[in-house]
Amino acid sequence: MTTRARILEVAADLLAKSPNGDISTRAVCEGAQVGAPALYRQFGDKEGLLSAVVDRGFDTYLETKRSHEPGADPIEDLREGWDSHVAFAVANRNLYRLMNSPAMRKPPASAVESHQILTRDLERAAARGKLRISPDLAAQMVMAANIGVALTLAARPAAAGDGDVSRRVRDAVHAAVFTPEAMYGTAGAVDTVTSGGPGEETPAAAARLGALLRRSPTTALSAAEGALLTEWLERVSDAPGAAASS
Repeated sequence: MTTRARILEVAADLLAKSPNGDISTRAVCEGAQVGAPALYRQFGDKEGLLSAVVDRGFDTYLETKRSHEPGADPIEDLREGWDSHVAFAVANRNLYRLMNSPAMRKPPASAVESHQILTRDLERAAARGKLRISPDLAAQMVMAANIGVALTLAARPAAAGDGDVSRRVRDAVHAAVFTPEAMYGTAGAVDTVTSGGPGEETPAAAARLGALLRRSPTTALSAAEGALLTEWLERVSDAPGAAASS
């Protein structure tokens, strides 16, 4: 095992066992049997060490998502993604709280990749006419709510066993970003835009067209025209209250 790997392993173990979610570089050096110069040479400072610990832990978590083959229904994949996110937070409370701490000035690379995976699944949903709003806005809403629930349960171990809270919030957020047909209709692929009312058809159609154009860009428009069309579609799909008007 390399010096870097040994330091990371000790730091991750100390973090998991810490009663207050903090570790000292002195304890890490003692546990890894290295001097402080070796630690700072590898990671720069304590924040660099903690950032590496977070990336190491979430890299393990993301491996399951990277190797996961997309299912027939992107909505079901997104439900499973939410649940696995919360389960990871509860099982790795200190690590997860550190991941989302304001003290981490630079978001770990794993956080960026997690957001990209979420957006990818939402793009699939939009391309099938299942999304009320643009994938980018939907990703922001889902991620914010998912992290909020996960942090709450990670901070309150006694509530971790109550999966009903997470499920209720998940379904409420999904109902706000997906069409009623996607949420309550027959599971499986939906290749036409259907909705609960006329106030919902236009935003969903705009979100779907935007996703299809990103998947297969058209050569009929210039770069400037394509950018303008994308802006228009996002404004239509993300107009405040558009989805709720039905």
